[in-house]
Amino acid sequence: MIHIVGHTAIDHICRVPVFPEKNTSTLVLDRKVFFGGGAANIAAGIAVLGEKCTLVSAVGGDFAGGDYERWMQNIGILPQFFVKADAHTPTAFVFTDAAGDQITYFEWGASEIFGSAEAPALPFVHMATADPDFNVRVAEKSTFSSFDPGQDLHRYSKGQLDSILSHISILFANHHEVEGMCRILDTDPGSLAARVPLAVFTMGGQGSEIHAGGESEHVPALPVKMADPTGAGDAYRAGFLTAYVRGFTPVDCCRVGTVTASFVVEKPGCQTNLPTWDLMAARYSEFFGEISARG
Repeated sequence: MIHIVGHTAIDHICRVPVFPEKNTSTLVLDRKVFFGGGAANIAAGIAVLGEKCTLVSAVGGDFAGGDYERWMQNIGILPQFFVKADAHTPTAFVFTDAAGDQITYFEWGASEIFGSAEAPALPFVHMATADPDFNVRVAEKSTFSSFDPGQDLHRYSKGQLDSILSHISILFANHHEVEGMCRILDTDPGSLAARVPLAVFTMGGQGSEIHAGGESEHVPALPVKMADPTGAGDAYRAGFLTAYVRGFTPVDCCRVGTVTASFVVEKPGCQTNLPTWDLMAARYSEFFGEISARG
């Protein structure tokens, strides 16, 4: 059983030609509403791939009985929710320009409850975007944990990052988050990777790198037609963690993550085009060779 901690959110994903300068505006070319939230995206990816997954998250009074709850039930996510009845479920406003770069505005809503919630002790947990203090407490109490700071990185203090890094087994971060963590911790990427048993750094179209025991290996991205980059990192983590609990080597876990992410970017929405394990395995074999059902 994989436990995922962090945000459940409603995503408003918008395309713009360019990001406007301060005190100016730009045209919104397209806007769609999708199921999202970093933790919920990862949990959905794991569930669709066929692994058991519990989502520890926060939702508002608007969540029960809605389409998002029904979707989670249909794919088999096991909810462990803090409910803040007088708030609404968090909302993300994601703007992507013609170059594929993004800016996100995130309204926490019900996720504010994380700050005062009791942190669970979990056997295998991934901590995604959530309240930094809550994630620190989860890391301290759990048996095996992985972590990605996501777009909540700006909320972390040096002390909170130091504490989490001292307790986790796997660190995930994209190249922007690596740069941000290095600034906060006054360190460099190599030294950051050396602080944890396993570090996985993703670099968009440049693929990803896995660092362990002073060694690193590069895994290339797949050549696919990208419709929307939103959710690629979450899908990567879902694929990696599913493969990891099934006993695959860390490098093969990165490859499974890469293939899983390749499906998600082909359609707008973080949970719109998640692959089953069989679909993932078929595409995996095209680029990396045959993969067994279990490691």
